[in-house]
Amino acid sequence: MLCVRSGLGALPQAVGPAPKLQTPRVGPCRADWDNNDLTVNRLMAMENELAELRGVVAEAEHASELLGVAKPVPYAVELKGRITRDMVEEISRLKGEPDWMRRLRLRMLELFEKLPTPRWVRGVGEIDLEALVHYAKPQTETAKSWDELPKEIKEYYEKLGLPEIEAKALLGLATQFDSEIVYFNFKKKLQEKGVIMLPMDEAVKKYPDLVKQYFMRVFPAEHKFAALHGALWSGGTFIYVPPGVKIEQPLETFFLIGGSMESQMEHSIVVADRGAYVHWIEGCSAPRLLKYSFHNGMVEGYAHEGAGLKITTVQNWSRDIVNFNNKRAVAEAGAHVQWVEGSIGSKTTYTFPSTILKGEGASTEIYGITAANGGLWKENGAKVWHLAPDTRSRVVNKSISARGGTSVYRGMVYVAKGAKNARSHVQCDALVLDGDSANITIPHDQVFEDTAVVTHEATASRISEEKLMYLRSRGFTEDEAKASIVLGFVSDVVKDLPFEYAVVLQRVLELEFSKLGRVG
Repeated sequence: MLCVRSGLGALPQAVGPAPKLQTPRVGPCRADWDNNDLTVNRLMAMENELAELRGVVAEAEHASELLGVAKPVPYAVELKGRITRDMVEEISRLKGEPDWMRRLRLRMLELFEKLPTPRWVRGVGEIDLEALVHYAKPQTETAKSWDELPKEIKEYYEKLGLPEIEAKALLGLATQFDSEIVYFNFKKKLQEKGVIMLPMDEAVKKYPDLVKQYFMRVFPAEHKFAALHGALWSGGTFIYVPPGVKIEQPLETFFLIGGSMESQMEHSIVVADRGAYVHWIEGCSAPRLLKYSFHNGMVEGYAHEGAGLKITTVQNWSRDIVNFNNKRAVAEAGAHVQWVEGSIGSKTTYTFPSTILKGEGASTEIYGITAANGGLWKENGAKVWHLAPDTRSRVVNKSISARGGTSVYRGMVYVAKGAKNARSHVQCDALVLDGDSANITIPHDQVFEDTAVVTHEATASRISEEKLMYLRSRGFTEDEAKASIVLGFVSDVVKDLPFEYAVVLQRVLELEFSKLGRVG
C-alpha cells in the first residue's frame, strides 16, 4: 500500500482562502500486511456474524444483471452537442426558470470554459462532452403513482424493488430517469409539519429565496466539473426540515441513467434547520449500456445549530458509467453531519463527501465503502474543515480491490488557527485480494492550531488461506467463503444502513466478489 501526504487542495471558496501552509502535526500512517492472526474466538465470532448473511448471498444480483440491457425509451426533448450559451439558455427556457437561475447557469458556463481539468483526475479523458446528450426529458410527466409511469420505465424500478422499499421504509420518494424526476410521492403528515420535499425544478420556482441561500453556496464552482454541473444541472431534490422537526424514517431520491452517451447532472439540497433531524438516501443505478454515460451530480447539505443530518448513498451503477460526484455539507454550532457512501459499481468513480465544521462543537462522521473489481479505478475519499473550537471528525474508509482493480482513498483534514481542541481521526482499511490489484491512500493534513489532534491510520490485508480453510470446514463453498469475508470486512459500516439498503449493498458486494478464483 502506498501512503502519501500530498496535495488535495485546501479551504473551499465558500469559507475563504487557506493560510500559508505550515508543517502539520499528524499521527501515524502505517501499513500492516500480516493481519491474518487466527484465534478460535475470533473465527467463531466471524462465523456467527456471517451466518445471517448466507441467505442474502444466494439472492445477490448486480444492477446491470438485474436491469439487463438498456431498453429504448421515448423522449420529449433531447439536447446534444457542443456546450454553448444557446444550449444552457434552452435548458433554462424549457424548465421555465426564473431569471436568477438562468444568470447563475451562464456564470457557471463562463467558469467551465476558463477552468482547467483537475490534474488529479484520471480516467475521464475519454469523455467526449460534445458527443453526449446533456438534457434528456422522457415522454412522461411526473407521476404520483407507479401505475402512471410508462411501462418501460416502471419495469426498471420494479426490478430494483423500489415500490416495496417505499411502502416499508420511506416517508418520501422521488425517482429520476435521465434528466427529470418521473415519480414523486411525499407523505401528507410531513407537509403538515412544514417539511418541504420537492423536485429541485419546482423548488427553484416555488421557494426561490430559500433555494438561493444554499444553491452552489455550500459547494461553489471550484473546479471544472463543478462549473459544468452548475451550467447543465437538471433534476434532483430540495428538502427542508423546519426548526425542531425530527424525521425518524428516511426520505429518498433514486437516480437512474437509462441510455448510452448521456450525461446526468442532478442537483440535490438537504437542509435541517435548528434542532431538526433528517436522513436522506441517494440511490443510483443503470442497466448495461452499449457505450458509456457520464454522471456529474451534486449534493449540498446544511445542518443548522443543533441539527442532525445524515446522507446515505448506495451507488450501484453499471460498469458503463463514469461517475463524478460533488458532495459537501456545513455544520453549525452543535450540529452533526453523517455521510455513508457505498461506491460499488461504475467504470470510474470520484466521490469525496465533505463537511465544513463551521460552528463550535460541530461534528461529522464520514463512512465509505469502495469496491474496485476488474481493472477499475475507484476513488472514495473525504474532506473535513475544522473552523471552530471543540469540533470533532471521524473518517472510516473501507476499500476492496480485486482482479487488477485500484481503490484510492484521497482525503483532507484542515484545522484553522483558533479551532482549539479540534479532534480528527481517519481510519483507512484495505482488503487487497490478489497481486494484480492495489490500494492507494493519499491523506493531506493542514493543521494550524497547536491544541488540535489529527491522526491517520491505514491498514491493508489479504484473505488468508487459513480463513478460507476454516470457513470451508463450516460448510461454505470457496466462493461463499470469500464473499463472506468481504461482507465481514465492511460489516461495521453496513450495520448503520437501513435494513433494506444493507441487504442491497450486501447482495451487490457478494456478487462482485464471489467468483475470484484462487487467492493471489
